[in-house]
Amino acid sequence: MKFPIRPRHAIRILTAAGAALLTTNGFAASPAWLTANDKEIKALVGRMTLEEKAGQMTQPNILAIKDASDIENLFLGSILSGGSSDPKTGNALKDWVELYESCQKRALKTRLAIPLLYGVDAVHGHNNVLGAVIFPHNIGLGCTRNPEIVARAAEVTAKELRATGIQWTFAPCVAVPRDIRWGRTYEGFSEDPSWVASLGAAAVRGLQGNSLSDPAAALGCGKHFIADGGTAYQGVPGKALLDQGDARMDEATLRAIHMTGYPAAIDAGVGTIMPSFSSWNGEKCSGSKYLLTDILKKELGFEGFVISDYNAIDQLVAPVKGDRSAESNNASGQVKTANYKKCIEISINAGIDMVMVTDRYRDFVTLLAELVREDKIPMSRVDDAVTRILRTKFALGMMKKDADLMANSALQNEFGSEAHRAIARDAVRQSLVLLKNEGKVLPLSRQAKRIHVTGRGADDLGMQCGGWTIDWQGKTGEVTTGGTTILKALVDAAGKDTAITTSRDHQDAKGADAVIVVVGENPYAEAKGDRADLGLTAEDSASISEAKAAGIPVVVVVLSGRPLVLGSVAAEADAILAAWLPGTEGQGVADVLFGDAKPTGKLSFAWPRSMDQLPLGNDRVKPGDSLYPLGFGLGY
Repeated sequence: MKFPIRPRHAIRILTAAGAALLTTNGFAASPAWLTANDKEIKALVGRMTLEEKAGQMTQPNILAIKDASDIENLFLGSILSGGSSDPKTGNALKDWVELYESCQKRALKTRLAIPLLYGVDAVHGHNNVLGAVIFPHNIGLGCTRNPEIVARAAEVTAKELRATGIQWTFAPCVAVPRDIRWGRTYEGFSEDPSWVASLGAAAVRGLQGNSLSDPAAALGCGKHFIADGGTAYQGVPGKALLDQGDARMDEATLRAIHMTGYPAAIDAGVGTIMPSFSSWNGEKCSGSKYLLTDILKKELGFEGFVISDYNAIDQLVAPVKGDRSAESNNASGQVKTANYKKCIEISINAGIDMVMVTDRYRDFVTLLAELVREDKIPMSRVDDAVTRILRTKFALGMMKKDADLMANSALQNEFGSEAHRAIARDAVRQSLVLLKNEGKVLPLSRQAKRIHVTGRGADDLGMQCGGWTIDWQGKTGEVTTGGTTILKALVDAAGKDTAITTSRDHQDAKGADAVIVVVGENPYAEAKGDRADLGLTAEDSASISEAKAAGIPVVVVVLSGRPLVLGSVAAEADAILAAWLPGTEGQGVADVLFGDAKPTGKLSFAWPRSMDQLPLGNDRVKPGDSLYPLGFGLGY
């Protein structure tokens, strides 16, 4: 049964706090600027050959391009740098500028001189590039409950993107994670759909500005359509527990919980939307015409274009066992050419407009054209896809005769600037959630003689930033990008009268006025972060217990991409501060610890007492069941 979309005011709101964030009423189609150039676009599409149209629908990964001349010879419409696909010359601003401009110049050599869109996963700042400002991941921004700071963070991200020339980020993620064991939980703003809708729309507005033609604006992408945060827990050793899984639910639940962010993002003008790797009741979202065409495009009125996820269409037909004709990052491997052709047919007819094909881009262009000539994909479907792609290029101002398609040199002086870092620092302050503060241990006194700082995360910028930071999976330790660790921030903030001492463990804590223990998760991204156990590590728990044994107040700072099961630490610690994955600006944490800023963050996810409570959702537990409920947060 197909359900009509309900007006926004009728969508189930899980909390009063979430409802307060949802301020617009009714659904609207994409803004008029997306279709403003359709007459000119129609004429251009009419001049294009089938091969030129197929090229526009193709997006290879930069590291997979076999010959740079393929950009012009195959009329490629887009390129991405996925995961850790950095320029071969280095990873600094200048390297990205050179890479982008070299690709763009090749695209402009084609007969119709249609420029390239270049896409990256700039999900918490321009996080692939050395020296970029790294913001808190979305789970932390969700705790701010502040659309303004989310929009400001996105605006900075757009400016730093355009400084490198890149116009497109695969963000924001408007998933509604319902099981925090999922490795992508930190990419979601909240478990509450209304918070996700409000903050996701704010991110779109920040990225795209008042007009995409603004040289400081960047094209956004709502992802992953749909219910990627609602997949069923598998619990199969050696396999992903939740990532790229199956969301098993009726359509009413799908709409009430997992669809909410998309109408809001469309209302805000999002230019692209990415389907999920995952399935809904056994059907892959990337191959569902009902989801992508009937609901997304027709019902919700989305006029931009749909971009597939990384090699996602390969999963639409079962692979042939033992075939390794090309490399793939997905669990199902690559399919042989005959099967791959069927994958293309299913995905394009379902409503995907541009395909992230990575290394099989030559096959894709050839096979797509064959499918059209065989009448298995209607030319009208291809023309619709190309029209949608060209809409974004026109809206970005890329198709003007005098368009400057090179990197924005005026923005390069702002890249990684103190002004941008100040906005990130403010985002950190607002994202922190004070969970416990017995005896008013916090804020720390600047009259204290000595404060001891310990724990794995105290002086670890990589752990502080998490995944999607320089490397796809992130890494612990020095991530060779600018930033301030929590320890360094505390030293700078303490003043001349308070000594800050440090050690990896509890040693030297005795005799201090307080000890700060920074614990949490090592970096991860996507399925690599799926975990069956969210307890603290033995080292982290021991650090806190040993600090407690020193007989002084213990402040625990938790760096994590989701709530962790604290166990005995919940009782041992005098104060607990959830810092999430704050990014490069550790000063924001020190600001709250010393009281230069008050803690205002409220939990965007309920915090479990134990693993046997999971999946834990605010609408599915009795009051008092969670250790800290959704929306909880203390102040000073």
